[in-house]
Amino acid sequence: MIPPICRLLVNGCHLEISDSNPIQCWLNGRSPVSKTIPFSLLELASVREGDSVSQTIDNSVAYARHAESLGFRRFWLAEHHNMQGISSAATSVLIGHVAGKTASIRIGSGGVMLPNHPPLVIAEQFGTLEHLYPGRIDLGLGRAPGTDPMTSRALRREGLGAEQFPQDVAELQRLLGPLDSSRGVNAIPGAGTNVPIWLLGSSLFSAQLAAQQGLPYAFAGHFAPRLYQEALRIYRDQFQPSAQLAEPYSMLAVPAVPADSAAEARYLSTTSYQRILALFRGQPLWMKAPVASMEGLWHPQEEAGVKGFLGLQLLGDAPAIEEQLAQLLATVEVDELMVTVDLYDPAKRRHALDILASLPQFQASGGS
Repeated sequence: MIPPICRLLVNGCHLEISDSNPIQCWLNGRSPVSKTIPFSLLELASVREGDSVSQTIDNSVAYARHAESLGFRRFWLAEHHNMQGISSAATSVLIGHVAGKTASIRIGSGGVMLPNHPPLVIAEQFGTLEHLYPGRIDLGLGRAPGTDPMTSRALRREGLGAEQFPQDVAELQRLLGPLDSSRGVNAIPGAGTNVPIWLLGSSLFSAQLAAQQGLPYAFAGHFAPRLYQEALRIYRDQFQPSAQLAEPYSMLAVPAVPADSAAEARYLSTTSYQRILALFRGQPLWMKAPVASMEGLWHPQEEAGVKGFLGLQLLGDAPAIEEQLAQLLATVEVDELMVTVDLYDPAKRRHALDILASLPQFQASGGS
């Protein structure tokens, strides 16, 4: 039985243990810090206004290589179509390119929008990637189209859509599992690779499906923060062990603007503000240079919408983000954090990773 409150001093860190609270640590008089967790990155290969796609991809590779050197665990690319300013439509192609330019960090999809593709094609693509880069490939799956309705119709198999998602996930699991010679169709390559499948979501549906299927789950808090606590709780409460996963494993994606000062972070954040505003207005999503003020660029209702979209944003210098992250992790049980960093200057974007890696919550990974 732990005493109601037990305080210890260990290596200059005040630890408090109680029945109702996990171990917490105060460093230099600052707020409690949660245990360390792995950090990962979500990438859209966003095109800066005036840049080429090839330059954008080069920047993404440099970003991934820097993340790897710092000990980030995963680097995932998101599938989006027909969006000027986003160059990650051919997701599996980019995954192979980035994996070939890195050595240890896990590379994957965050995610492949499965309604757009026959499961056999995805099994063949990711099975091939697994053979090329063994032990480093993740397959994150979403059930949204990742585009507008017209483009969705151009991509989608006739008559099928998100309602087919559970069946498509099951078929994909079969295709990536052991070769079944009794069946007429197998993924070659792909069969027997057992590429780890994740389910991604911004609502409760995928949380429930991931729990039922015993799959890891990632919640898209970087653009849909409202249900993050409920979805992650449902996932853990309803989780059923599977051949892939004995215990629940969840990840929360959040936006972040780390900088050397609070003032610089506020300035740099206007890049993502402008892009989300453009998304709301149906305009091209080029990444624009930061501005001194958003005043005059948005209406009050738009400002509220953009900031609601970024409701889980971590913003500021290292101490501020440390505090914000401690508060966030106190609200939810999660095993890993995935961060989106939308900054205009590639050098500042890489430096933002230095700041994240300096946080006491950061758990360095060798890519396993």
